[in-house]
Formats: sequence, C-alpha cells, structure tokens
Amino acid sequence: MTRIFTLSGLAAICAAGAAQAQDSLEIIGRPVDGGIGFQPAVTELASDLQWLDGMILVVITVITLFVTALIAWVAIRYNAKRNPTPASFTHHTPVEIAWTVVPIVILVFIGAFSLPILFKQQEIPEADVTIKVTGYQWYWGYEYVDEGFGFDSYMIGAPATGGENKKTPEVIAQLEEAGYTEAEFLLATDTSVVVPVNQTVVMQVTGGDVIHSWTIPAFGVKQDAVPGRLAELWFKAEQEGIYFGQCSELCGIAHAYMPITVRVVSEEAYAAWLEEARAEYAGTPQTRVIASN
Repeated sequence: MTRIFTLSGLAAICAAGAAQAQDSLEIIGRPVDGGIGFQPAVTELASDLQWLDGMILVVITVITLFVTALIAWVAIRYNAKRNPTPASFTHHTPVEIAWTVVPIVILVFIGAFSLPILFKQQEIPEADVTIKVTGYQWYWGYEYVDEGFGFDSYMIGAPATGGENKKTPEVIAQLEEAGYTEAEFLLATDTSVVVPVNQTVVMQVTGGDVIHSWTIPAFGVKQDAVPGRLAELWFKAEQEGIYFGQCSELCGIAHAYMPITVRVVSEEAYAAWLEEARAEYAGTPQTRVIASN
C-alpha cells in the first residue's frame, strides 16, 4: 500500500485528531492487569467462542475428575497389601469397548458444537463495510475499499510518531492529545479503524513483508496476514466503544509495538467520520447505503 500517512509525529497526531470519531467512546476491549478471563464479547462470534470454551472446560473437568478418581480407586483397591494375589487375565472386552467408544462419543459431541462455530467464522457474509488491512514491519495499513481512501496506523510512542517505544513525557502528551491516558501505552494508535455498530464488516487481510496477524479479542477474530495472499474475516460489533488488539504473529524486533485500535460508532458518527476521512485522506465519495437491522 502506498504510504498516504506522513511519518512525522506531530503531523500524525494532528491527522488523527481530524479523523477520530466519537471521542467520548468507552474503552471496552482491552487487557486487564491480573485478568484471567476473556475480554467482553461484543460480537456473535466472540460469544460463541466463549460459550464453546466454557462447555469444553466442563467436559474436560468431568473427565479429569473421573480419571483422577479412577486412579485413586485402583491405587487403593489393588495395591499389593490389599491384593497380594494379582489377577492373571490380559483382556477385558467390555472395558476395551468402553474406553474406545466413550472417547469417540465425547469427541463427536464436542465436534457437533465446535464445527458450526468454525464454519460461521469462515463463511464470509455480504459486507456493509469492506476494509483491506496490510501488515508491515511494524504498523498497519488500512484501505476502505468502497470509499477510495486509506491510511497507515502506528502505535503512539513508536519512532514514526516521535517516540522511542518508551513511555516518555512526550509520548504521554501524545496519548492525552489523542484522548487516551498513559494506561493505553502500547495499545493506542495514532489512527483508528472506524466502523459502524451493528453492521457487517469484512476485513481483507494480507502482509506486505513478513507474516503478521490481525486480531481483536473482543470480536473473536484473528487472521494471519500472509504476503501474497488475501484472506478474509468478518465481524458485527454490537456495542459502541474502543477495542484494542495486537499483532499476534512474531514478525521481528518491533513485533510488540504494532497494536490495533478499532472504534465502533453509531451510524451517524460513522457517516460524519467518512466525510472527514475523505477530505483528510483524499478519498473519492461513493454512492452507497448501509443496511439497517
């Protein structure tokens, strides 16, 4: 992708300010210190994945408790002291059938739920908004395919935005100017992907140099960005807010410094943002209608 976005730190922040949407949005999708659970699920895909994880956890917990109890019972019942004369048989057909059939039934049960969820992820619906994302070392390039404009997205505090990959006073000032706090260091970017709430967004994912991976945990989406290949993912965010992700494929020395920021806004705010973005990034207006629920 041709780099439309300037590399100057001050210019990056100014451009970001012009193209941000709904600055009062709540930060919803972000990692939490000490957290062990999932981020809030704001798409049907994420809800399905979290439900599946919970269901499988129940299944494996029951299996683990059963096997542990069986081992304990055998160790107590058949130790040398209580069973000085061991049995001499070598086969037990009912038991052998049981330990073959039961795991098959369990796997079929899990597959009956997991495969439909996998197919739902892979079957790409018709898009209301289509965005091409290209991973570079170490930033993301976005093109709004139907709108005729694009921009690059750098971590606030990256060298390209006047930082040193460190939380310096200058970087904190950049974060605050962009509407964030120092808690969002390593998460916030100078420009954000902006999408409308309750609309189907299709991301076309590729890489410009090495393999990267575009992911937003709260959306339940993750797709490798492979150079020379164009993959797709989709989501429909059900709650307005700011969501963070990270490149999830080791891609070089600055892999830890290419986060993702997605802003989910109302349809009205999205339309207003499009007008500003077209002017900011020299896009060509397109005649199109966003379907409503």
